[in-house]
Amino acid sequence: MTALLKAADVEHYLHRHIPISAMMGVRVAACDSAGVILRTPLAPNINHRATVFGGSASAVAILAAWTQLHFTLRQAGIAERIVIQRNQIEYLAPIAGDFEAVCPPLPPEALARLLKTFHRLGRARTGMAVELRCADQVVARFHGDYVAVRLRAGEKI
Repeated sequence: MTALLKAADVEHYLHRHIPISAMMGVRVAACDSAGVILRTPLAPNINHRATVFGGSASAVAILAAWTQLHFTLRQAGIAERIVIQRNQIEYLAPIAGDFEAVCPPLPPEALARLLKTFHRLGRARTGMAVELRCADQVVARFHGDYVAVRLRAGEKI
């Protein structure tokens, strides 16, 4: 992904197309060749223990990986629909404040394999990893399997 993507444009896209991201207060700190970083405040995601609700943490991790994959494929000129097939998250510590989801780019060999399969079959699957961090501490690790499917003629994302 090149630096041509502005975080504000990506954030606007997410808030428009995935409205829960706006309600959760998700902000895009980065979406570039180094990966995606989404920042999320505690307040709209708080639970009865004054920590982040687990579902909110999972949703932000899912969104970070989806964002990374979606904009990577867009930059490669691919029109796709991405769905999550399965995921797991390991909570390492309570998330007691604002947090961020950090999703690195796919390794070059994994991206090449994904693109080759997508061009051949019109769909492809890949695993994505995300770390959730709060106050410079890794508080959760996420892994999700995503499937990208070619859009049919006239279909919009």
